[in-house]
This record gives sequence, C-alpha cells and structure tokens, in this order.
Amino acid sequence: MRLISDDAEIQYEVMGDGPPVLLLHPFPANHRLCAPVADMLASRYRVILPDLRGHGDSTPGRGPATMEKHAADLLRLCDAERVGRGVFIGVSIGGYALFEFWRRHRVRVAGLVFCNTKAAPDSDQARADRLQSADEVEQHGPAAFLDSMAGKLVGVTTRTNRPDLQAAARKLMAKMTVAGIAAVQRGMAARPDSLPTLATIDVPALVIAGEEDITPLADLQAIQQGIRGSQLIVIPKAGHYAIFERPDEAGRAVRKFLDTLPPW
Repeated sequence: MRLISDDAEIQYEVMGDGPPVLLLHPFPANHRLCAPVADMLASRYRVILPDLRGHGDSTPGRGPATMEKHAADLLRLCDAERVGRGVFIGVSIGGYALFEFWRRHRVRVAGLVFCNTKAAPDSDQARADRLQSADEVEQHGPAAFLDSMAGKLVGVTTRTNRPDLQAAARKLMAKMTVAGIAAVQRGMAARPDSLPTLATIDVPALVIAGEEDITPLADLQAIQQGIRGSQLIVIPKAGHYAIFERPDEAGRAVRKFLDTLPPW
C-alpha cells in the first residue's frame, strides 16, 4: 500500500485484523525483516508495517530523514488507516522515531515496545561516524557500507550458526538507495536526547534486548528503569536484529505483552 507524506512516498503492508499494532523496522532494513513476528501477531491484531522513509520501497524525501519527519509520516499513516489509538513497536531507529511520536502524539499511543534501541543521543564520535559514512556512501556507493552493517548487526551466534540469516538480512538491506542511506544517517545523527522523555511515558511498555547486540544492554536497562512499570526481556544469542534472528522468542514476548493489555 502507498501513502504520500509531505515530500516522501511511504510504502506499507497490513496483516491480520483486530486492535491496531504498528511495527517499525530497524536501519538499514525494511518492514520485511519484521514479517516473522508480524505473522505471530496477525492472528489477533491488525499489524501495520511501514517502510520508514528512506528504507525499502519508501523514498527519503528532501534533506535528512529526521525523527520529526518519521513521526509525521507515522501520524499520517495512522490517519490513513483510521487508527485512533494503537500499540507501537519500534526496533532500533523505529524506537528513535517512537520517542518523537510520543512527544508529539501521545494521545494516539496505547502501549509501547522498544527493541534494540536507546534513548540517549549519539556521542560526538558516533555522530561524526554517521556523517562520515553518509559522505562515503555518496562518494563510493552503498555496497561496502551495507556489507559492514550486515557483519555487525546480527549477533555472533547467528553469524556462526545461521549464515543464511545474515545473508538474508544483507539482501533486505540491498533495497536501500544511496540517497536513502545518506538521508537516514544524517537524520539519526541529528536526533535529540530522549532520556528526559522516559519519565513522561505512562502507558504499558515492554523493552527487548539482544544478548549479543552492539547496543549495550545498559542502554535498554536505562529505558526500562526510566519508564515506570515497564518490563525488560533479553533474547539470548541474538544481536541487534533479535526480532529477525530469534523471531519465536521475540514474537512470544510481544504477543504475551499485547494479550495482557486493556482493550484499545
């Protein structure tokens, strides 16, 4: 399905029927990375899976793909799909976007799941690295950058025992364009500090970490400790793409969380 959101074209898929759940994928993948978990939710919920701007089949628009733009895209998607309130699941950059969406549109949020993400902004070095990688992709193309991402975003156990999954993740990344990578990297580099936002979140929340994630467990613990009443689950032997590497464990955790929520 297709949605025009300001200067970008947003592609998305809808699965199942029932209370709405919006599932936001990580960088530099697209919504298909979340399909195994979406399958587990779709027997009871209407799962809406967008390609965030600059990813997959969605165009980047003009300039950096900031969190403000992602949040605006998400609001337009909710309006287009007549979602009054929904539960929102964000993986990595999906989580960054959800912090912004919460700050602007919290009335639309019935619950939150943060997977393999963090609330803190980039350090000065991490920000500089992102901007440099955007420049390098524009100069030399995306192949080397995407190869490096595929080599570190899946966990060491997956790389060792399931190279087919690593190859599948790399194949999904191939949908990214030079313009998309550059816009998304620059947008993530500019994202604000969401640590102060945690104390304002007053809806049920679940936090999911990967035991082998390059995002330190301390960042996920900071989210859990900052959101009153939230839960933290660590998926063993999984990296930054835990929802893809271990979909059964991740899907069961999300489904259990959703099934215990009051109607929305």
